[in-house]
Amino acid sequence: MAIETADYEPQSRASLLPILSVNFVGTLGFSIVVPFMVFLVAQWGGNAIIYGALASTYSVFQLIGAPILGRWSDQVGRRKVLLLSQLGTMLSWIIFLTAFAMPASSLLDVDNALLGQFSLTLPLIILFLARAADGLTGGNVSVANAYLADITDDAHRTKDFGKMAMSTNAGFILGPALAGLLGATVFGEIVPVLAALAISIIASALILLGLKESHAEVLKSKPGLRNACKVFGQDTKEVYQLKGREETSNRDILRLPLMPALLTVNFLVMLGFSFFYIAFPVHAATQLSWTVTETGVFFAVLSLWMMIVQGPLLSRVSGLVPQNILLLVGGLILSLGFILLFWESSTAIYLAALLIAVGNGLMWPTFTAVLSEFAGRRLQGAVQGFASSLGAAASIFGLLAGGLLYNWAGAWVFPLAAVVIATAAMISVSFRRVNESGAEASSK
Repeated sequence: MAIETADYEPQSRASLLPILSVNFVGTLGFSIVVPFMVFLVAQWGGNAIIYGALASTYSVFQLIGAPILGRWSDQVGRRKVLLLSQLGTMLSWIIFLTAFAMPASSLLDVDNALLGQFSLTLPLIILFLARAADGLTGGNVSVANAYLADITDDAHRTKDFGKMAMSTNAGFILGPALAGLLGATVFGEIVPVLAALAISIIASALILLGLKESHAEVLKSKPGLRNACKVFGQDTKEVYQLKGREETSNRDILRLPLMPALLTVNFLVMLGFSFFYIAFPVHAATQLSWTVTETGVFFAVLSLWMMIVQGPLLSRVSGLVPQNILLLVGGLILSLGFILLFWESSTAIYLAALLIAVGNGLMWPTFTAVLSEFAGRRLQGAVQGFASSLGAAASIFGLLAGGLLYNWAGAWVFPLAAVVIATAAMISVSFRRVNESGAEASSK
């Protein structure tokens, strides 16, 4: 395995701002369509199961693309892979826009006990193609996490990942709010999609002009990747050879301390949240009779509370409370929030949103920090890509199963999500040795 030196400048604490800005803008572009996607699916002939299948399409193709992009980021640098990922997102929004120009006449009508009643139309097919294109290049989250891991240190890791989560939730606050405002215009749902395209262009410009390479030691795994490096303009200069395997395998990742347990928690959290994300918009549109604006307000409020928790609250408690306790308490609070969604009163639902915000705000940034510690610097991109792929697998199953479960059992899907999250919280108790093992892993 050869090591190459990329164009690299030492990173300072101030360099958090560019990656946080990129993450915020990328999340904003994604979240702006969340409130009205379910309405578009219904308008073009779909039902809850089609909505779940559409959402899972992104995860199916992310499962293919994320590990490749993660390893490429170790080999050619984070910045170039982030730019490639964002250009893929831009292309997906262009494809998405063409759906509005197509007739919504039915190509296939389905009506049975298992799948329910829906019509397959050309706009729906185009939506599937758009989500596939975005998913295939959708490694931006894992690569952004790897970038942050490059420029942070052990003393600030949990706080910095909390700031990353804050930037994500800031995007989720503004995105749904903009969707509610823009979708209420006379031009309808096409305006938020145009806004998402514009935002993806801005994100690409931020990466190209404002983001410096963070990965000083770029790994060159094998000759077969030489052409891929040339595509990114990477100059190949072998410096010295390292003994050992020529490439990082999944088995190498699983041998890291506590990594199987960490990846299990990652899978379960993504599974539980997938049940929520697929079921709640359908629940809001059908059982609660919410409009696009009301759905947008809910997600904006939820994200605002998450940002508050992941900022001031997490910063205060991260140095005082052990990480495994934060994971346990956060997971149990999150589970309680999902249970409250079973009731249809506005009070219960917004109380649930508060608990979901507190629980997720404590649990997820802490988990990503722990995962980063155990990955170590050399395998950071590979581990983040592997975790994203596993999360994508959980999302694929969760989004498809969540659509089916809601079609059959309605709001009972929310208590089921609570059980899944509570299981992940119990497993996290085993991370009590995180500081010792994590410090050892990060030095490798």
